[in-house]
Amino acid sequence: MLVKVYGSAVFGVEATTITVEVNVDSGIGYHLVGLPDIAVKESSFRIAAALKNVGRNFPGKKITVNMAPADLRKEGSAYDLTFAMGILIASGQIRADNISDFVIMGELSLDGSLQPIKGALPIAIKARQEGFKGFILPKQNVKEAAIVKDLDVYGVENIEEVIRFFDEGEELEKTTIDTRQEFYNELENPEHDFADVKGQESIKRCMEIAAAGGHNIILIGPPGSGKTMLAKRLPSILPPMTLHEALETTKIHSVVGRLKESAG
Repeated sequence: MLVKVYGSAVFGVEATTITVEVNVDSGIGYHLVGLPDIAVKESSFRIAAALKNVGRNFPGKKITVNMAPADLRKEGSAYDLTFAMGILIASGQIRADNISDFVIMGELSLDGSLQPIKGALPIAIKARQEGFKGFILPKQNVKEAAIVKDLDVYGVENIEEVIRFFDEGEELEKTTIDTRQEFYNELENPEHDFADVKGQESIKRCMEIAAAGGHNIILIGPPGSGKTMLAKRLPSILPPMTLHEALETTKIHSVVGRLKESAG
């Protein structure tokens, strides 16, 4: 039986939808094609253990997984959940008639729980652009993905929640965020405020001039002299970003995995 499940690959700060085709047939072996890297190839071991530990079976048949477009390099372990759902459906263990409406991403632990992924925000943006109804991903990434409007975003803790959602119709909690409110809250309450700096009057004056005129700054000095502390607080005196600029900046943090779990 052939099944198509949808994931995504991130290149730079932009995402590309990946069609994962899973075919389960008579025979033996697990064959993964479509330019996967080592982390992607190792997925079979994580998936087999995870399925066993949630009471499901990894089929003892010939499993072929194709990642299209086949000429794009696929990297990372975020396709584990995508593959696992395809294998369960293709082997007839569950039904999921509407799975083509969703982008599904997540790294599996051996107990079936999900680990956070990188690039959730650009993936969500691409999913909305291509008309997907929803995006299912690890709960740790749900708030960054929920920034995107007109896309149902569901955060899950383990693969069993996803199985019950598709096979049994059990509801998942949808996360929504008021993007503009989050944006203006961050502007009004910066994490690091330039007003907190005591002393250092000459360097503060230099940084104020640089911020006002849009000049470059290089900070040189011995460890502990306050370079990092000052640099972290500089954004609080820069002109505020537009909502679009803030979204583009957040995409960069999302791709490198530096967004906090609570970030919006």
